[in-house]
Amino acid sequence: MYWSDEGYLLSKNSFDENSIIVEIFTLKHGKCSGIVYGGSSKKQKKNFQIGNKIFVHWKSKSENKMGYFNIELINPIASFFFDDKKKSTTILSATSILKILLPERQINTNIYNSFEKMLTDLKLSNWIKSYIYWELSLIKELGFEVNFFDNKKSNNLINNSVEINNKFFKIPKMLLNDDLNNNQFKDVKEALIFNKNLIVENFILPNKLKFPLFRNILENYYS
Repeated sequence: MYWSDEGYLLSKNSFDENSIIVEIFTLKHGKCSGIVYGGSSKKQKKNFQIGNKIFVHWKSKSENKMGYFNIELINPIASFFFDDKKKSTTILSATSILKILLPERQINTNIYNSFEKMLTDLKLSNWIKSYIYWELSLIKELGFEVNFFDNKKSNNLINNSVEINNKFFKIPKMLLNDDLNNNQFKDVKEALIFNKNLIVENFILPNKLKFPLFRNILENYYS
């Protein structure tokens, strides 16, 4: 089996002295894992920063077995934000969410394109709002949607709150007022907590997953 594709690095772990196991979210093959021989060498190490855009060549004896990657760097996205802790944490937050929520080898171009746009939007002044809306779009693509602007389209929207698993969560001001651009820390914090509740109630608890550490760190920056 052999294919080539573009994608984003979601995670990496040591495999042996010189090799690593990586997870990559690809455009045409979904989330895939594989071994990179020599991936921990000084020559290649810079390519394997979480969030980097890469071109991958995957091969395996069987489609159902872990394969091997040869990787070429397309865009060193992570390095642009090394000096910005909030944006670096945002990249790690987003990739860790995708790592735990995306099913293996299931193609979703909408999620891929929205993730790519969110990374591009990190260069904008109101980048955190783009991230918050990215989380909501991911939640929608994975099967749960709340329409904040039309009660008729959402049966679980009651008095500016949403009901999930018999619990009510207040919808943040940032999400109800789409024209709100100069967001206060408290507004961002409120929106991040709301999104976290959606993720926890709909995906983390039912599947007994662990909520990503870097997502909590991002939220704490707005305390």
